[in-house]
Amino acid sequence: MHGTDAWRHSHIFDHGNPVAERSARLVMWITLATMVAEIAAGLAFNSMALLADGWHMATHAFAIGLSAFAYAMARRFANDSRFAFGTWKIEVLAGFTSALGLLAVAAAMAWESIAHLLQPQPIRFGEAMLVAALGLAVNLYCAFILGGAHHHDHGHDHGHDHAHTHDHDPNLKSAYVHVLTDAATSILAIAALAGGAVFGWHWLDPAMGIVGAVLITVWAVRLIADSGRILLDCEMDHPVVDEVREVIEDHPAWSADTRISDLHVWRVGKGRFAVIVGLVTHNAELDATAIRQALAVHEELVHVSVEINYCPCDDLPKDSTSST
Repeated sequence: MHGTDAWRHSHIFDHGNPVAERSARLVMWITLATMVAEIAAGLAFNSMALLADGWHMATHAFAIGLSAFAYAMARRFANDSRFAFGTWKIEVLAGFTSALGLLAVAAAMAWESIAHLLQPQPIRFGEAMLVAALGLAVNLYCAFILGGAHHHDHGHDHGHDHAHTHDHDPNLKSAYVHVLTDAATSILAIAALAGGAVFGWHWLDPAMGIVGAVLITVWAVRLIADSGRILLDCEMDHPVVDEVREVIEDHPAWSADTRISDLHVWRVGKGRFAVIVGLVTHNAELDATAIRQALAVHEELVHVSVEINYCPCDDLPKDSTSST
C-alpha cells in the first residue's frame, strides 16, 4: 500500500474572487436604493406588481450582500488550516441560501397577487410605470456589472482548466440570477401596468405577479440543484471521473494487470477536484507516484490520494463505484 500525496491547500485553492466581491458589493448598494424607491412608489400608487418588485429587490439586496459577505469570509479564512480543502464552499453555501430566499420571495409574491386578484384596488398606472422603468434600468446596469465579473471568472477558469470551463462560480451565478429575476419582474410589472392603463385590465397587474413568482421558482430550484450537488459531493457523474478512469485503465504501462477497486471524486474549488483512488494490481513495481504523474495531465485534479494493493490472484476485482 502506498500513502497519499503531500500538498498545501493554501497554494492550490483560489482565495476568493476579488472582482466578483467588489461587483456584488456595488450591486447590493444600488439594489437597496432602488428597493426603497419601488416600495415607496408601490404603496403610494397602489400597484401590486410594483410593490412586489420592490420587495423582490429587498430580498435580492440581502442575497447579493450575502454573496459579498461569503467572498470576504472565504478570503479571510483562506489560510485557516481547519478547512481541509479550502474555503470555497462558503461561497457555494451562500449561493444555496440565496436560492432558498428566492423561493420565499416567490411564495410571498404569489400570495399577495392572489389577494389582489380577489380584491382589486385602484392603481395610478402612469407614476407606477415610471418607477418600474427606473427599476428595470437599474437591474440591467447591475446585470452588466455582474456579467463583467462572470466573464472575468470564466476567463480565469479557462487559463487553469482547459477541460471544464463550465465550472464557474456558483455564488456569482446566484447573484447574477437574482439580478436577472429582478429585471424579469420589472418587465412584467411594466407590461401589466401598460395593459391596465391602455385597456383597463386591472387584473393584469396581480396576474403578472403570479407569473413572476412562477419564473422565480424555476430559477431558484435550478440554483438549489446546482449548489446542492456541490455541497453534497454529488460529482461522480462529472466528466472528470471518466477521465480518471481512462488515464488509469488505458495506460500502456499497467492497464493489463491493474484495476480500479475504489474511486471517489468531489469538488473542492472552482473547477478543482480531489480524488481518492484504490487500485488492485498484479504489478508489484507499480507505485502511487506513477499514478499521480499520469493523472497530472488533468490540472483540475489538485489533490490525489492513491492506495495500491498487490494481488497475486488471477481475477482482479471490479470498481464498486462504477456504473458500468
